[in-house]
Amino acid sequence: MKVTYNLLRLPQCWMAALFFVITGTAFSQDYRRWQINTDGSISWPVSNTIPHDDHIEMSGKRISCILRYGVAADGSFHATRSLVWPMLRTIPNNTHASLTRRFAQDGFGLVTVNYRPIAAEKTISITLNGSLLVQTRVGKELELTRQYFPSTDLPAYCEIYTLKNTSAKKCVVEIPGSNLVYQTDPAKGTDGSYALHVDLFNSGSFNLEPNESVRFSILYSGLKANEQTLVADLEQEKEKRLAFVRTVWSDLILETPDTVLNRAFAFAKIRAAESIFETKGGPMHGPGGEAYYAAIWANDQAEYIGPFFPYLGYDYGNKASLNAYFHFARFMNVAFKPIPSSIIAEGTDIWDGAGDRGDAAMIAYGAARYALAGGDKKQAEQLWPLIEWCLEYCRRKLNAEGVVNSDSDELEGRFPSGTANLCTSSLYYDALISAAYLGADLDKDKKLLKAYREQAVKLRAAIEKYFGSRIDGFDTYKYYKENDTLRAWICIPLTMGLYERRAGTIDALFSSKLWTADGLASLAGDKTFWDRSTLYALRGVLAAGETDKALRFLHDYSNRRLLGDHVPYPVEAYPEGNQRHLSAESGLYCRIFTEGLFGIRPTGLHRFSITPRLPSGWPVMRLRHIRAFGRDMDITIEREALKLRVTVMDRGKMMISKLIKDGESVIVGW
Repeated sequence: MKVTYNLLRLPQCWMAALFFVITGTAFSQDYRRWQINTDGSISWPVSNTIPHDDHIEMSGKRISCILRYGVAADGSFHATRSLVWPMLRTIPNNTHASLTRRFAQDGFGLVTVNYRPIAAEKTISITLNGSLLVQTRVGKELELTRQYFPSTDLPAYCEIYTLKNTSAKKCVVEIPGSNLVYQTDPAKGTDGSYALHVDLFNSGSFNLEPNESVRFSILYSGLKANEQTLVADLEQEKEKRLAFVRTVWSDLILETPDTVLNRAFAFAKIRAAESIFETKGGPMHGPGGEAYYAAIWANDQAEYIGPFFPYLGYDYGNKASLNAYFHFARFMNVAFKPIPSSIIAEGTDIWDGAGDRGDAAMIAYGAARYALAGGDKKQAEQLWPLIEWCLEYCRRKLNAEGVVNSDSDELEGRFPSGTANLCTSSLYYDALISAAYLGADLDKDKKLLKAYREQAVKLRAAIEKYFGSRIDGFDTYKYYKENDTLRAWICIPLTMGLYERRAGTIDALFSSKLWTADGLASLAGDKTFWDRSTLYALRGVLAAGETDKALRFLHDYSNRRLLGDHVPYPVEAYPEGNQRHLSAESGLYCRIFTEGLFGIRPTGLHRFSITPRLPSGWPVMRLRHIRAFGRDMDITIEREALKLRVTVMDRGKMMISKLIKDGESVIVGW
């Protein structure tokens, strides 16, 4: 018996494996389910590549939605929405105590057309642009659209449904009135019972002539007992959501010959900026993922996303970053006990279940870079005590070999990290350098700044001696003293300007032992991956000057995340969390370009260096409307013969235009 298979119906990971078996080569990362549209959105033209399911997170200041959606084998569309209200706290009021509910009902499931339910619906396309827009058809009779998005500032999630009569005859559409209220158990809420409203707007009976349409909407909202029922115009809510997207798309614009990179960068800005919640403890950037809200972490918020927001110039993001550093500063102490890894429950509690993860190094690194790129002397002065305290904490944790001891690392024991790990010491190294730059502009004690520079020199040598090793045939790093297997985090020295083992580390990162279709495996031979290490690696390899090799892997990764089977953002991890769209990873993606490809390194409140890495096949690349240092700058890198022309403009005024050799740096200051 002959058996045939439709390969397009296989999951992408199976297709990759089958392709490898047949050809002996890696599966092409140019596989695309989605396409880029001229307006900047991406669309999935639904054809025979079904069934297929995916999930995306979208957030506003008071709500987040994980929308799980898909198209069945018969072409029908389905979706469930997990709604999270971060400020409706549940008991116990811990890290995960945001009120969460999952709803499966579909608005069109309530509607009748010519006195019958809508049936035999076929999905035509799905589009993402900060909202999710679904277009379906019922034969030649109906065109249907669904649009899903969160409110930007209300504790509400919105759905707009449109039905168009495309037949030659009049049809009757009946939309029922519906106002549901779910009352939660008062014993399970910190503020007693909460009211969850599901309200349908524009009900009634409509006689649609050919080509006429009718629209209705559904609003999901969550309220405390003393709050009034929301009355919202969902068309206005949609416009506010799309206006937010236009705002983040109009600053820090990446322009390269690679449209995939340009679009992936634009989408990453959405996810990086949207996940900020208006808590009683001020604006708090949260990872999300149906788990982490109204709370901050020393890695996600202080280290990953904080240093990015000055470049984007998103005011609410800058406020959230500054707020995060101030929250951590509350826990400085004269005994130099560890700062907690996480401040939770709207700033009212802490989590330190993994002990000292190297959090002081994370905070010092992030706060110093944030302060420098922010270019605000007053803010920098406010952050200086925190930076100084964290550096002193790390100094006191140096072991006999001169590297920093910690209980664990940012993976919190998921993989071994020994008593001293490569991440913590590398972050401390960069923080010392940034602090020396920052302290000079703040007129800090010259002896202290000299000590920071001297400590950085000693630490650099200690990192090389303690962690430098030959593993699996590569001259690279062991992650901790007893480590004898390649780890993804061998990439981190490259992002901190430690290039002693550049060649061996890059070879190891891109070898079959670590690199997979989803980027770096956390541990050689393991199926687990965390995007954060891949994002650090791509940034570090570019910074180290291995530009063309990095570009190939960056394009493949970006293509998979933006246009593959799970889109459109970088993810947290797999199998843990099933590739949740945690927000800070999108900030790390953008930093591949600001700090890696363009090589921007703050060296003062009004000064930075640029070490551009223009790929050999590109004639030009630009980064426009960079808001760092309180400016509005455009950086253009162009190839002129065998050299590079670096041009920096500020609001149309020339700051610098200089011809350099590949690998050279340009200092920009004012």
